[in-house]
This record gives sequence, structure tokens and C-alpha cells, in this order.
Amino acid sequence: MTTPSLDILLESISAAGRRQPSNQYAVPNLWHKGTTGISTVDPVQYYSDIVKAILATEPSSDNRTGKSASEWSANATVYNLFVRFAAAFDHDRNGNIATEPLPSGFRETGTLLKAIAMLPYIRRMGADTVYLLPLTSIGVVNRKGALGSPYAIRNPYVLDPMLAEPALGLSTEIQLKAFVEAAHLLGMRVVFEYVFRTASIDSDWVPEHPDWFYWLRESYGDVPYGPPGFSHDRLAEIYEKVDKHDLRNLPEPDEHYRHRFVAAPAMVVTNETGSSGHAEDGTPCVIASAFSDWPPDDSQPPWTDVAYLKMHDDPRFNYIAYNTIRMYDQELDRPESKNTALWEEISGIIPWYQEQYGIDGAMIDMGHALPPALKAAIVVKAREGRPEFAFWDENFDPSPKLREEGFNAVFGSLPFVIQDVQYIKGLLNFLNKTGVAIPFFATGENHNTPRVCHGLEGRLAGRRRALFLFTLGAVLPAMPFIHAGMEICEWHPVNLGLNFTDEDRRRFPTESLPLFSAGACDWEDANGLEPLCDDIGRILGIRSRYLDLVTCGRMGSIIQPYISDAALLTVMRKSGGKTLIFAGNSNFNDPVSGTMEFDQPEMSLEDLLSGRPLVVKEHKIVLDFAPGQCYLFELPEAPE
Repeated sequence: MTTPSLDILLESISAAGRRQPSNQYAVPNLWHKGTTGISTVDPVQYYSDIVKAILATEPSSDNRTGKSASEWSANATVYNLFVRFAAAFDHDRNGNIATEPLPSGFRETGTLLKAIAMLPYIRRMGADTVYLLPLTSIGVVNRKGALGSPYAIRNPYVLDPMLAEPALGLSTEIQLKAFVEAAHLLGMRVVFEYVFRTASIDSDWVPEHPDWFYWLRESYGDVPYGPPGFSHDRLAEIYEKVDKHDLRNLPEPDEHYRHRFVAAPAMVVTNETGSSGHAEDGTPCVIASAFSDWPPDDSQPPWTDVAYLKMHDDPRFNYIAYNTIRMYDQELDRPESKNTALWEEISGIIPWYQEQYGIDGAMIDMGHALPPALKAAIVVKAREGRPEFAFWDENFDPSPKLREEGFNAVFGSLPFVIQDVQYIKGLLNFLNKTGVAIPFFATGENHNTPRVCHGLEGRLAGRRRALFLFTLGAVLPAMPFIHAGMEICEWHPVNLGLNFTDEDRRRFPTESLPLFSAGACDWEDANGLEPLCDDIGRILGIRSRYLDLVTCGRMGSIIQPYISDAALLTVMRKSGGKTLIFAGNSNFNDPVSGTMEFDQPEMSLEDLLSGRPLVVKEHKIVLDFAPGQCYLFELPEAPE
């Protein structure tokens, strides 16, 4: 394959060394040696060697061709990278992650060059797909933290300049193209996340398209702006109707709330404090910022840096509430009400990135909140001539409906049940009854949830939990998913989105979180624990041997055999004449023993994880589990 941008990148690295050589640049050993600790290097030589090694890579036996989106996506192992954070490091060792470049011209915040340098490390772990959080330019108005949220999209076609290394003198666009080329050389696919439901409060779209946004009277008494309130009875009615998928005449906010919104002004004034205008009657108005709308009494803090895009144009529904931005009222979500120009703009974004960067797939942020017709148009347009292009949805139910809409994977519910093994058992029981129509992400965390080790602060119990969940996920009809930092038991949250407590919110102020400000994982010391990289590679190797079995999602294929202790979780997968059993201890502090029973009186088994023999006698096996320990073993075919 041709690598024009990667070749340019290599030339620019060499030129950077001629301008200002440096030997005072620390890098984590984990990225290039596979051990903890740091090395002090010349950044020019360091990055040059890595890029040369990638360019010299022998073509992968799986060169990413000839596979449909459903095939490669179902079999993918994903590494989720928020570049600005996950590729950050304290290179000058002063205890801080600087937001300005070092004297050498290299950044300490994460950049695409450093993400390229991480690709061999990610590939050695067994991941074959890199999923990148948004890379686009970030709004300034109401910016959270020092750097702002990557979800406050100012312009969907302009990349965040913070992701480029100034020392190279290259545009962010060239460096991103080089990243994709490098990944493809290593046989890896690249998936971008797209934000189509919201934009930054100071989006570049505002001056030309004020009708793509909701507008709020600038002053409305002493009532602060926020989500509408509903009485207990109204909430019960809302839940009942939505649960029944009855979206006719959904309960609306009261008139007082609705009256706060006005039609888009004809002219907009934009300055450093944002955009403003005047309604038809001369009333000053501003863009309405966003808040979490579901459930309709959601208590998450408001999203002051972003605004909802106005997907429909209907004067009756000119307000923000659950029934206008997610659970669309049937009277609103009609073809004649769609905001046509906005829909056409949105549906053209992914094809533009396909042409510019050659990406392999898209994750749709808040896909569950897009109008169904728009969502379908996005998929159809991106798949024109590209049937292998994958779509993932931020949805929680791996249902046939999502598959019929053209999606290949969903986020799923696993991160929301990891704190209690009974909840995990309940989820698996549900999936066994319903089947898994498309894979979900086999992970206990993402950037919006608590880390697997959250609350454990790097203790050994956190490592055990992480390994337990990854092993479990590897035998489910799911995509093994590594949220960057999970493999080193990082416990600091990236963002306080879902499943956090009030104490968490007091302990981790928004402005300190990596989603909004400079930060880095503990790449040097791995939180004082042995990294999970080798364990992950071993588990993925076992998974590859049983791939057809573990990816089977038919009803009745995720059985939970009885085991004698409630802290133990068992999963039996059967397909194609093979039977694989997972057994794990969800007690991460104490050993537990449990007994399983089998039809066959005698069997000699092998634990695939450790290679140790296991013996069934008199129809029983007694398994002694260390804290968090897992077993994987295949049952021999029963004699006829």
C-alpha cells in the first residue's frame, strides 16, 4: 500500500532533529519495551525509529480486505484511544502535563505522532482495531477545563490543532492521515467517533444556520435555565408510554417552560462570549445549552459547552425536552418537519472523512437520540460503494432492530452491572433468553463510566477485577474492548458521566478531569501493579481458537451452569460441537471454592489459562479459586 503521509511524516521528523536536537525527553518503557519505568531519549530518533519500523512491516496475513463490515467488526478486538489524554506523558519530568509545547517543539499532551508510536504496543497486546474519540476542533465559549471537551464540536471538518506536534511543521490533517496509514500497515482498522446530535455552543454553523439551534430568551425572570420539571404522575405517564413505544401525544413541559424558547433570529451576532440575536418581537435571545434528557428527571450536571442541534422545524415543538430531542413525539418526527439542510449536512460528514482519511468505521455518539430516518440516511450514504464500512452505535441493547438498521455493534450494558456479580448474572440471563443479534463491547468501562478499578485506587483487587471482566468478555458474543489505561489498572475517571456518586463529583471537580484538561495515565509505574498486557494477549489467543463458538449469539447459547457458591460466575458456550466453560471468582479479596456437576462421571480437563490439569470424578469437580481467579476449559464431546 502507498503511504504518502507517513513518508512525509518521517521526513519532517528528521528535519525537526536538524533544527533542534534534544536528549532530555522521557518516554514510558511500556510503549516500546513492554516494561514499566521510563527511558530518556532523543525524540527525533525515537519517533524516527518507530515510523521506520512500521514502514518496514511485512503485510499482515489479514490485510483488511475481502471482509464485510459484519464479519470484521464481530471478530474485532478494540483499543479505545482518547488521543489527547491516552497518548500524554510528562516528558520533561517536572510533575506536570504542559498544555504548551516544550522548547523542543514536542507536546506533553497526547498527539497523533505519539498515537502512531503506540500502535505497535497496542498491536502486540492483540488489538486489531483502534477506536478514536472525536478529533475535531473544540469550542471556546463555556469551555470546561483548560482544553475543553472533545464533544463540544466547533467544526466537524476541522481537526483540533492540539493533536499535532509543532516540531514537525505539519498540519494536523497530514498527521492524522499518517496515523491511519500506519495502522493499516500494521493490519489494524481505524474507527472514528462522530457527534451528530450536538455541537459546541459557539459552533461555526451558528452564524449561517441559526435555525439549526434552539434559542432561549436571554432573561426570563429569576428562574435559572435547566431541564423541565415533571410531577410524579407525569413522570409515571412518560415512562409508561415510552416503555410501550407509544410516542403519540407524549406529555409536554408546562407552558411556562415552553415559553422560554423563541424561533431562531434572522441575524446573529457572534463574539468571544458566544452568539446572540433578537427574536421577531425584538426580545434578546441566546443559544440554549444542553442537558441530559433521559430519564426525564436525570440529575447529571448540565452540558454548558454544547447545544442540541434542532433536527426538526415545527413551531409547536420549539423547545428542548425528552420528546423533542430523543423520544420524538410522533407529531414532530414527520418527513415534512425535518430540518432538511441540517440532515443533508450531517449525512455528508462521514463520506468526507472516508475520502480524506480512508477510515474503516464509525461510532455514532448518542445514536439513540437521532431521528430514525436521519440515522438510516447516514448509514446508507456512508455505505455507498463501501459495504465493508462498519457502524457502531451508542446503544445498550444488542437487538435485531439495530442490525436491521445497518449497525454492526453496540456499546451494550456490561459497564453498568460490573459492581455486583448478581447484576452480571442477570444481564447474561437476559442475553441468553433474547439472543445477541449484534456484538456489544466487552468492557467494564469507557470514558463516561467509572474505571473498573475506580474506588480501589490501584490496589490488587482492581487488577483482579479487570482481568476477571476481560476474561469473561472474551467468551461472550462481544468485542473485546480495551479502554486505554485499563491494561495498567488506571483508576482515575476520565469524565463523571454515568454511575458516579455525589462524593465522586466532590472529589473530582469537572475542571480537573482528563476529558476537559491536561492529564495522563500512569504509564510509568502502572499504578504499582504488573500491567495486564501479557494476560490480555494470552486470553485473546484462546479466544481466537474458539472464535466461531464465542461469537455465536443465538438464543440459549449463554448458559450459566450451577456452581455451589454465589460469588462464583459460570458461563457455558456451546456451538459447532464444542463446549467452552468459563468459571470465575467475583470476590477480588478472598479465595472461594465451588463445586460443579457434569453428566459424565469422569473427565480429564485442562485449564486453558494456566495449562494446569483439572479432574472430574464422580460427576463432580471442585475448583479452588484465588481472589478474582478465572478458569477456562473445554469439555470433551460426550460419548454416544
